[in-house]
Amino acid sequence: MDYRQTLDWLYRQLPMYQRSGTIAFKTKLDNSYALDAYLGHPHHQFKSIHVAGTNGKGSTSHMLASVFQEAGYKVGLYTSPHLKDFRERIKVNGQPCPTDYVVDFVDQHQEFLIHQQLSFFEMTVGMAFDYFAIQEVDIAVIEVGLGGRLDSTNIITPVLSVITNIGWDHMNMLGNSLEAIAAEKAGIIKDEIPVVIGESLAETRAVFEHIANERKAPIHFAEAAPFYPHSLDLKGSYQKYNARTAFVTLEILKNDGWEIEETHIEKGLSSVVKNTGLMGRWQWLSHAPNTVCDTAHNKEGLQQVMRQLQEEDYHQLHLVLGVVNDKDLDAILPLFPRNGMYYFCRPDIPRGLEAEKLSEAALSHGLKGDTYRSVQSALQAASKAAGPRDLIYVGGSTFTVAEVV
Repeated sequence: MDYRQTLDWLYRQLPMYQRSGTIAFKTKLDNSYALDAYLGHPHHQFKSIHVAGTNGKGSTSHMLASVFQEAGYKVGLYTSPHLKDFRERIKVNGQPCPTDYVVDFVDQHQEFLIHQQLSFFEMTVGMAFDYFAIQEVDIAVIEVGLGGRLDSTNIITPVLSVITNIGWDHMNMLGNSLEAIAAEKAGIIKDEIPVVIGESLAETRAVFEHIANERKAPIHFAEAAPFYPHSLDLKGSYQKYNARTAFVTLEILKNDGWEIEETHIEKGLSSVVKNTGLMGRWQWLSHAPNTVCDTAHNKEGLQQVMRQLQEEDYHQLHLVLGVVNDKDLDAILPLFPRNGMYYFCRPDIPRGLEAEKLSEAALSHGLKGDTYRSVQSALQAASKAAGPRDLIYVGGSTFTVAEVV
């Protein structure tokens, strides 16, 4: 198979969460351990940092990778989902793994992958760990896909764990209380391995402290740490919280012997996009009219983005909005401004919610606009209608943003 055929095969095997939703979520790690053993335990060949959280785990992971690159380390970075190319998930020093590697991995191991009935995500995690071992990375930053305790990445024993924050997302899989969600995320805390908590609430802090105490894991709350602003190339106002979490993480690792200087932190945090290729976080797409996109898709993330959106200087606001079909619309639609012009669309994945259903739900919250057959046609309509002093926002889902970056 060539690269495109290989990707088609990967996507076809078993449901993957980003396309199919809850059906792809597994309740045990047997397959992940089986693939790891079959591959010769590749994650034992490199050190790692494990990053979980409701929001900010992707940005924080990229920040950490960027700083380690500036410090001269060879850095693996595993994140999900991808926006444009599958290989965004598996990078070394900011460079996606080669297409030949993806093809060869599937070709070499296809019989086992089929026999074991591995999910897309399980296969991808094994592929990443194998690639990092082959590349002999010094450190790999591993982002959790969903939750923590039962995530396929949770077979590693990292040098440090990070949990950015806890919010209301994926409740049908992680639990219907903040305490329950926190307990699932805290599943990445390992015995005697330090953990950094980016942001906490009274109910989640107690969960983290209890589990960390049980596992004799030193716990550090980043929100209590002294921190001065760094220059960030990620311009979302919410990134200051992720930067603080990354900073505290790096300070702990410095004290543990990693050779990271203040200049590495300064340059790494100001060069995240350049060093890692991160896309879709308060990313400007064009000017006159100004067009910005952001992958925020749950209540806590959208609250931050909507706050920043309202602080921008514009004459008229245009919002290109597309979501997935398991989104709690009654939780997120009230966050959007009523004075905007809306362009409702459906992201091009099986889970995409029909634009007409989104428009109907939005109208009940006072949000008015037209429906479009695709994200691109919605953006084109917004661009045509917008004046030079207007602002266009594209968001609602990672998959909506993926079609415009």
